[in-house]
Amino acid sequence: MRIIGGEWRSRRLVPPDDARVRPTADRVREAWFSILGDGVSGARMADLCAGSGALGLEALSRGAATCEFVELNPRSLAALRRNVEALGAGPRAIVRRADALRVARDAAEGTWDVVLADPPYGLGMGEALAEAWLARPFAPVLAIEHRVDDPMPAGGDTRRYGETAITFYRVQTSAS
Repeated sequence: MRIIGGEWRSRRLVPPDDARVRPTADRVREAWFSILGDGVSGARMADLCAGSGALGLEALSRGAATCEFVELNPRSLAALRRNVEALGAGPRAIVRRADALRVARDAAEGTWDVVLADPPYGLGMGEALAEAWLARPFAPVLAIEHRVDDPMPAGGDTRRYGETAITFYRVQTSAS
């Protein structure tokens, strides 16, 4: 697992010491950031269900101003903290041990500019995060990785990559 773009391109990341963790494939991460485009540069990001931090660290590498990493699993947190330290991302990285769904539900509207989430598959967490966002958009953009057959609320733009999908939710602005 490595950073695929930006200032830390090709730097390796330490995966969590947990067989249940499913790192996002490089090609899927590349697709996330291709779709987000310039929306990452200077953004206040969040990486919910952060795991090793690969998504948020990729965002920081590509010019995000800050990233708040939210992870509950102690093994994943240990890997995340090692990766943040190894890259020297500390000043721009906020690492929180917390439940991502609770953080999302408690967040005020517009807390972040872009939120990335890669929750465990098959537990309904992706759907719950999307529902929390639909109730109160805590960021103009929410992107959630999930299995292609996991149900997601209407209103998102879903892209498929084999058995993996990413659904993007965006705040709709009225055109003048």
